Amino acid sequence: MSTYLYRLGRFAFRRRRIVAAFWLGLLVLVGIAGATLADETTEQFDIPGTESVEALSLVQERFPQAAPEGASARVVFAAPQGETLTGPENQAAVDAAVNRLAQVPDVIRVGDPFTGEEGAVSEDGRVAYTLVTFDSALPAANDLLREAVAPAEDTGLTVEMAGDALQEEFEQGAVELIGLGVAAVVLIITFGSFVAAGMPLLNAIIGIGVTISAVTAATRFLELSTFTPTLAMMLGLALAIDYSLFIVSRYRHERTNGRDGEDAMGRAMGTAGSAVVFAGLTVIIALIGLAVVRIPLLTEMGIAAALAVAMSVLIALTMLPALCGFVGRRILGGNLPGLRTRDPEALNKRGRPGVGTRYARFVTRRPVPVLLVVGLAMLALAIPAGDMRLGIPDESTMDTDTTQRRAYDLIAENFGAGVMGPLLVVVDASTAADPQAAADQVTATVSDLDHVAMAAPAMFNEAGDLALVSVIPTDGPSSEQTEELVTDIRAEAAEIADETGATIAVTGFTAVIIDFNEKLSDALLPYLGLVVGLSFILLMLVFRSVLVPLTAALGFLLTMGATFGAVVAVFQWGWLTDLLPFASTGLIISFLPIFLIGVVFGLAMDYQVFLVTRMREEYVHGAEPVPAVVTGFQHGSRVVTAAAIIMISVFAGFALSGDDFIIQVAFALATAIALDAFVVRMTLVPAVLTILGRSGWWLPRWLRRGLPRVDVEGEKLRAALDESAREPVGAGR
Repeated sequence: MSTYLYRLGRFAFRRRRIVAAFWLGLLVLVGIAGATLADETTEQFDIPGTESVEALSLVQERFPQAAPEGASARVVFAAPQGETLTGPENQAAVDAAVNRLAQVPDVIRVGDPFTGEEGAVSEDGRVAYTLVTFDSALPAANDLLREAVAPAEDTGLTVEMAGDALQEEFEQGAVELIGLGVAAVVLIITFGSFVAAGMPLLNAIIGIGVTISAVTAATRFLELSTFTPTLAMMLGLALAIDYSLFIVSRYRHERTNGRDGEDAMGRAMGTAGSAVVFAGLTVIIALIGLAVVRIPLLTEMGIAAALAVAMSVLIALTMLPALCGFVGRRILGGNLPGLRTRDPEALNKRGRPGVGTRYARFVTRRPVPVLLVVGLAMLALAIPAGDMRLGIPDESTMDTDTTQRRAYDLIAENFGAGVMGPLLVVVDASTAADPQAAADQVTATVSDLDHVAMAAPAMFNEAGDLALVSVIPTDGPSSEQTEELVTDIRAEAAEIADETGATIAVTGFTAVIIDFNEKLSDALLPYLGLVVGLSFILLMLVFRSVLVPLTAALGFLLTMGATFGAVVAVFQWGWLTDLLPFASTGLIISFLPIFLIGVVFGLAMDYQVFLVTRMREEYVHGAEPVPAVVTGFQHGSRVVTAAAIIMISVFAGFALSGDDFIIQVAFALATAIALDAFVVRMTLVPAVLTILGRSGWWLPRWLRRGLPRVDVEGEKLRAALDESAREPVGAGR
C-alpha cells in the first residue's frame, strides 16, 4: 500500500497539469450535469414492509379518495375575548376567509367549520378550525395562505396555521460557511502560512463541488431526501479538509527535513496517505452499512455521504499533490506577520517540548488516575441517554413564537391534541362474512379503549370491501399515550379478525412513526455488529494488533454514550438552550441514533488511525512503548487538534441552519468529535497504551502469518528507499 501510494504521489506531483486538468474538467462536467438535471427533492420517506405503510397502500389502491397524497393545513380562527365566532360579523369574516382559501392555487378542498365538514367550532364558540387540502406534497403555500386570511385578521380575529403545507423546503444557507471561515483561520494558525493553509481549503472546495453536483444530478433519476445533499456537504467538506491537512502537514515535514518536492510528496503519501485511505475506508464502511436497516431514506443518505467521503480521499491523494507541485517551495513560505512558518510536527521554536508533548508525558506518567477520572466523567455525561425519547418533532415541539405552535395550542386547548394526529383503522372486509358488522365491531372495540376521544362510524369504499374508522386520540401524535393506543388497537386486531374474518391494520402519522422506530430498534444491533466487526478487521490490518482495535471500539462506545447524553440534555431536557442558538424539541429525531452511530464510528476511527499510526510508526522503528506513545503524540497531536477543531467548526456552522433534523445531527456530530478527539483519542487511548505496554501491539502468531501487511506506517517503504543508492527520480522543485 505505502509503496503504491508513494508512486501515486510522485506521479501526481510530476504530472500536475494533467491531474489538475482532469479534476477541473470533471468539476465543470459534473457541474453542468447538476445544473441541467437537478430535480425536486422530497421530505417524505417510505418504510417498506411495515403494517402502517402496507395499510396506507391498500387504502390508496381501493379507496384513493380517502387517502389524498397532497399536503394540508389547519387554519385556526379565534375571536377576541368576550366574543364568539358564531356572531354575524365574525362568522361572515370566517366564511369569507374560507372562500378565499378555496381560491388558493393547488387547493382541492376546504372544510366548513360551521357545518362540521373537515372543521369544527369549540363548545364556547370562540375558536374554530378548517382543513385545507392541496393536490401537491410541497405547495410552499405559506404566503398564499397568509394573504387569504389577512382580511379576517383585519377584522380583529386571530388566525394561526399548522400542517405540512407550511413546511418550507429546506434550503442551504450561507450561515453554514461560518465553519469554512473558522477552518481557514485554524489552518493559517497551524501552518503560519497563507499558501499552506490554502491547499486543504482549495482541495476541499473542488472535491465538494464535484460531490454536490453529482448528488444534485442524481435527483433526476432518484427520489432523494431534502437533507441528503446537506449531509453529503457536511461530511465531505469536513473530511476533505482534514485529509488534506494530514497529507500537507506530512509533506511540509518531509520538506523541512531537506527532501526535494517529488520525493517529499511520495513519502508523505506513503505514510499519511496510507492513513487517509484506511480512515476513509472505515467511514465508508460505516455509511454504506446503513443499508442493512432497509429504510430507503437512510440508505440514500449513507450512500451519498459515502460518495462524499470517497471523493475526499481521492482528491486528497491526487489533486493535492498536484497543487503542492504548482506552489513548489512557496508552501514553506508565505508566512503572515506575527505568525512564524513552522512544521506542525516539530518541537516549538526554542526546541523545547510543545504543549502536546508535555500533555502526553502527563498522561503517560499517571495513566491509571487519568483513565479512572476521565472514564467516570464520560460515564456521568452518558446518564441522560437513558431517558431518550425518539420521534419526529411536530407542531407541539416548535418554538412558541411560531404560528404552527400557536395553532397547535389553540386546537389542543379547545378540541384536544389528538385532532392534530388522527389514527386510521383500516378494515379489509373482502373476506368477512358481514363487512358492516365487522366494521361496527371495530368501531365499538376501539371506542372502549383508553386514550380514545372519539371513534367515527366506519366509512366504506364503493366496492364495499374496505372500511375506514377514523380515531381521534385524547393526546397528541408524539405522546406516549397515543403510542400505547396504537399498540392496544393492534392487540385487539387479531381477536376481531378471528371473530369476523376481516383483516385489521392501523395507519396514520403516529402509526408510521411507531413502526419506523421499531424497525430502527430491530436493526440497531445487527448494524452495530456489522460496522464494528468490519472496522475491527480493518484496524487489525492497519495496526497489526488485537488490543488497539478493541481499545478503539470501547472508546467509541464511551463517545456515543456521552454524545447521546448531551443530545438528550439539550434537545429533550432543554439544558443550555438559553445559551445556544436553537430551542429544545422535547424529542430526539427517530433515525438520529443509528445514523449518528454510523457516521461517528467512522470519524472516530479517523483520529484513531491518524494518531495511533504515528505511535506505531515510532514503535516499529525501534522506540520503547511509552516513548513511542509520547513521540507519536508529539508528531500527531497538533495536526489532529487542528483537524478536530476544523471538523467541529464545520458541523457547528450547520447547526445554525434552522432545520430541526440538521440542527440535531450537526450538534451531535460536533459534540461527538470534541469528545472523541480530545477526551478519548488524545487522553484515554495514550493512557491505555501506556498501561498495556508491549502487549498493546501484540498479535497472535497465526494471525501475524495470515494477515496481509498493508504497511501503513511506511516501514517497508522506508527500508526500500534507504537501501536504494540512487537519488529519487523526477523534477522536484
